[in-house]
Amino acid sequence: MSLEISNDPAPLVTDGDGVVRVRGTRVRLDTVVYAFNQGASAEEILQQYPSLTLADIYATVQLLFAAPKFR
Repeated sequence: MSLEISNDPAPLVTDGDGVVRVRGTRVRLDTVVYAFNQGASAEEILQQYPSLTLADIYATVQLLFAAPKFR
């Protein structure tokens, strides 16, 4: 098993209505933020929103720690 480190940007896009969503899904950023702030783990968020990937969830949560204004 090898460890691969990348510097990919957060998997977020803004749709035509100005809503920030996780890229490739209809899941909104605020939905992931709310679930995380309520104590849900990445795995629990994945169970609730199976269109997400763990990598996308962790990248989104990482954004929260890098930019506390989203918390």
